[in-house]
Amino acid sequence: MMDKTANLLGVVGLAVADQIEDVARDILGRVGETPAALVVIGHGTGLSNDGLRRILGRSHPGTVRLVDRLVADGLVERTEGQDRRAVALRLTDQGHAVRDELLRGRLSAMDALLAPLSERERELLDVLLGKILISMDATVSERRTLCRLCDVQVCSNCPIPASEGKGT
Repeated sequence: MMDKTANLLGVVGLAVADQIEDVARDILGRVGETPAALVVIGHGTGLSNDGLRRILGRSHPGTVRLVDRLVADGLVERTEGQDRRAVALRLTDQGHAVRDELLRGRLSAMDALLAPLSERERELLDVLLGKILISMDATVSERRTLCRLCDVQVCSNCPIPASEGKGT
């Protein structure tokens, strides 16, 4: 029975990933890490290319090319960073609008997948998913990577513990 549960979870995971990719393609015309980059940059912390690279798990040249595309599309701008050696990435007004649309589309796609469940079943699933996430021992960096597409307005109290002692 355990193998069946793990197998079913894998199928649901792929369905979720496919739905998120479809939303990104419809809204942004791009997939891969582009939607996650918009969400992460949209947190407004003045993230550097290197910080973005770490969260997305990309190479430095790949991250530079990704940011170049976002700048060319008018979604991101490079501004002066906290120290003069780094560049801070910020969303433009258009970037904020697209980011908001991506987050709404993602939640809408997930709601469609959850539609067959009753309210009670959704509450139970919420508890079970929380239990799985709480069991993860993630560094702060790993948590940022896992939550790179999260809507912090919806999930303001992340259940994934961020272990400071494990590293960042």
